[in-house]
Amino acid sequence: MEELERARHAIDEIDAQMAALFEQRMAQVARVAAYKQEHDIPVLDAAREEQVIEKNTARIQDAALRPYYAEFQKAAMAVSRQYQAHALGRDTVAYQGVEGAFAHIALTRLFPQAKAMACPTWADVFDRVEQGSAAYGVLPFENSHAGDVSAVLDLCYAHRLHIVEMYDLPVTQNLLALPGAALGDLRRVTSHPQALSQCERFIRSVGLAAEPCANTALAARRVAESGDKTLAAIASAETAELYGLQVLMRDINTDGDNTTRFIVVGKELPARGNRFSLLFTVDHKAGALARVIQAIAAAGFNMECIKSRPMPHVPFEYYFYVELVGAADAPDARQLLTGLETVCRTVRVLGIYTRKGETV
Repeated sequence: MEELERARHAIDEIDAQMAALFEQRMAQVARVAAYKQEHDIPVLDAAREEQVIEKNTARIQDAALRPYYAEFQKAAMAVSRQYQAHALGRDTVAYQGVEGAFAHIALTRLFPQAKAMACPTWADVFDRVEQGSAAYGVLPFENSHAGDVSAVLDLCYAHRLHIVEMYDLPVTQNLLALPGAALGDLRRVTSHPQALSQCERFIRSVGLAAEPCANTALAARRVAESGDKTLAAIASAETAELYGLQVLMRDINTDGDNTTRFIVVGKELPARGNRFSLLFTVDHKAGALARVIQAIAAAGFNMECIKSRPMPHVPFEYYFYVELVGAADAPDARQLLTGLETVCRTVRVLGIYTRKGETV
């Protein structure tokens, strides 16, 4: 026990030194931010970050510690970017919906210090980021129960933004009502059509009439503003707290494994990540797609998913989305991209990212 206390005391002393060094480091980050503001330079300099991480990691004498220090450096870089974005007024993040929607919840988890910008449509989120009024956009990409959000993938194809992060948000749907309402008082329930579908078995079992709404947060707000104890909403427990509703029943999903994958889109492509995604088109002839898949397999990358979508304004031709496990900056990945340029009509890196996840 005495040995443990000595080790903890030593760590406390080191932490105190690191706190002082952190303040010194952030003072220099502020100088960098001021220079970037004066010369209109983007916050993210992916090439510079990669060089710094490699240089600093090489200073660690114990090879076993280098991967951990690399992660430490990545976290320090992320904090520096957040601080610079705040200092430059570039810490606004766009989402579709209203406060309390699952996209808003994902945004607050990913960017706890950001200013959230609500947008009426997914297309508006892309526009805000492209115009520079938002640094990033958070959008739903896929749901484990309902499948792809195809319209968002089409927007990724139509625009030239990049996926810079993915976030898996496991969601439990809850039955919300006005304070004092009981289950026996309810006659109707409102929510997003997807949420109603996810809770269809429960809704039938209690005999409620389902009424679609634009999203779960708007449904909760409707109940709160209605004053009607016969009306309930299906939404998150966090949304209930936001709009002053009570949670009558928790976890009413028909499918207990209900996870929504969100993407973060931005202008700059990150230097590193544990996955990368591609958008490509091929000639409309036999074997064209097979050659792409063979090239990916030959390069040694695990293709976690492949999706096809109709190409805009080109009837019965398709573009493809693939997600590969691995580092896009690795020599094998660079060689793969060079090879794909010879077998694809068009190909581009859509995103480089590391997935994150949390339950709400």
